[in-house]
Amino acid sequence: MGGVQAEREDKDKVSLELTEEILQSMEVGMTFRDYSGRISSMDFHRASSYLVTASDDESIRLYDVASATCLKTINSKKYGVDLVSFTSHPMTVIYSSKNGWDESLRLLSLHDNKYLRYFKGHHDRVVSLSLCPRNECFISGSLDRTVLLWDQRAEKCQGLLRVQGRPATAYDDPGLVFAIAFGGCVRMFDARKYEKGPFEIFSVGGDVSDANVVKFSNDGRLMLLTTTDGHIHVLDSFRGTLLYTFNVKPTSSKSTLEASFSPEGMFVISGSGDGSVYAWSVRGGKEETSCSQQDRRNYHSGFPISLNWELMLEESRRVGIVIAQRQRSCKSTIPTNYNLERV
Repeated sequence: MGGVQAEREDKDKVSLELTEEILQSMEVGMTFRDYSGRISSMDFHRASSYLVTASDDESIRLYDVASATCLKTINSKKYGVDLVSFTSHPMTVIYSSKNGWDESLRLLSLHDNKYLRYFKGHHDRVVSLSLCPRNECFISGSLDRTVLLWDQRAEKCQGLLRVQGRPATAYDDPGLVFAIAFGGCVRMFDARKYEKGPFEIFSVGGDVSDANVVKFSNDGRLMLLTTTDGHIHVLDSFRGTLLYTFNVKPTSSKSTLEASFSPEGMFVISGSGDGSVYAWSVRGGKEETSCSQQDRRNYHSGFPISLNWELMLEESRRVGIVIAQRQRSCKSTIPTNYNLERV
């Protein structure tokens, strides 16, 4: 375990002066309303300004958030689309189906709308999808109570882990460790020796409601777990200590409320069933405000279900939040000023 931890700590870091004042200064910078269904998932590409979204209107949309333009819309009428994630290439994604009869994952080229590979193995809806940041591997979790390990270059799964509940999965940034959360615990696996079982099991204090999302902070020191009861647990990812539990109103539908760390890992943001967006400091557990009251009123056409931080270092050197709402729109909030540098 010590060797894995040491390797996880050896990575590039981003220094970002993100403060409560910057959070409070955020305002809507752009809104995309070209959806006829709920936005179910979205993902930023790690090395470009691209954002991809999946919607219940059976579409996948590619945006350039730097220029505030929709570059491409691809329909998946036959299979539907639920979860979507970029690969290392900004024009290639992996997505899950939502038609109820084919639970395959698909590797799709956005450039020419061609399927490059099918990944068959799950027998119920895929509820978690996590791509390794450092290689071609990815993991998927399903309501069939299995977690499958894949290589993008092969159609057959490379490994199978059985779980006792709805699984949430995530890789850490170096790709050395992945986490599987279910049943009130987070299980930590060495990605190179996963068949030996978890090297650590962390409890989240008696919350046994179904896991929604598990994530690592960018520096790997923290992790969060959201559950269907509206709890957001923040843990020390090395010791397993439960640091904070934040609470939001659960949703009344099957939608998944997704929380996210800020780029430097000092804040957590989450949507809520009451239509608001909340932010908390992980230094003191204090609730912050991530949008103005006027902005919050704009969210009440539906609750925010997916939130991700945008971090652009090379060109505009800006940070912002993209918020996908239940009711057919996608908003980007940006601060009025900030300082950002790589160290």
